[in-house]
Amino acid sequence: MIQIKTAEEIELMRESALVVSKTLGLLAKEIKPGASPLKLDKMAEEFIREEGAVPGFLGMYDFPNTLNWSPNAQVVHGIPGNEPLKEGDIVSVDCGAVKNGFHGDHAYTFEVGEVAEETKKLLKVTKESLYIGIREFKLGNRVGDVGYAIQKYCEDHGYGVVRELVGHGLGRELHEDPQMPNYGKRGRGKKFVNGMVVAIEPMINMGTKRIKQLKDGWTILTADGKPSAHFEHDVALVDGKPELLSTYQYIYDALGITSDEEDEFRNKKLVL
Repeated sequence: MIQIKTAEEIELMRESALVVSKTLGLLAKEIKPGASPLKLDKMAEEFIREEGAVPGFLGMYDFPNTLNWSPNAQVVHGIPGNEPLKEGDIVSVDCGAVKNGFHGDHAYTFEVGEVAEETKKLLKVTKESLYIGIREFKLGNRVGDVGYAIQKYCEDHGYGVVRELVGHGLGRELHEDPQMPNYGKRGRGKKFVNGMVVAIEPMINMGTKRIKQLKDGWTILTADGKPSAHFEHDVALVDGKPELLSTYQYIYDALGITSDEEDEFRNKKLVL
């Protein structure tokens, strides 16, 4: 059952989402060759608590850490370990926080040092597909419209769209209805109405769409060992249009990035 949020609840959810956004911005400064995943995980936990929130993933379903840390061929749900980052790595950092009883859930795939051009393209297309999907989250559209837009854009670039893992509704629970696949058919699925809040999160592979799971019971890998990218925003449907509750601006400020799809989205340059 879809949980519709009031305007007041959406503002509380924005606070939760921004705790995660700030955490990712803090990590952006530290993600470099030689960095320790476990140290960054501890840093994230401490920062989230300083912000008056609690880590959303730590202990959930017995997950042992604050961050889902998924480098290179890991798609999602990786566990931070002792192996330091290396030049040329990419790493998806998915982070959650609970504040005022509501979840924030937000992810970004970072480049570590100098990354291969074909990998840079994967990240670029995946991030672009996130915003292409978000603009279909509007009054009267359906779940399939978002999934179709993401799938077509990524498959047109020759990439594999993961089927087994999807975005989701968000609120007092981390995973609420509706599920938000990154594939689908236009005009199919649940219809969007004002007050819905969802996490849209393309998980896109350089090669095959197929995945496998490690024996740790968590880590998801691409079946062919090629890199995977993951980007995620929290989005509310307000006055018929999508409104970002999370932001990558803290990351861009840390990395010195001045222009991006998010700027275009917020400035209404993307046609809704």
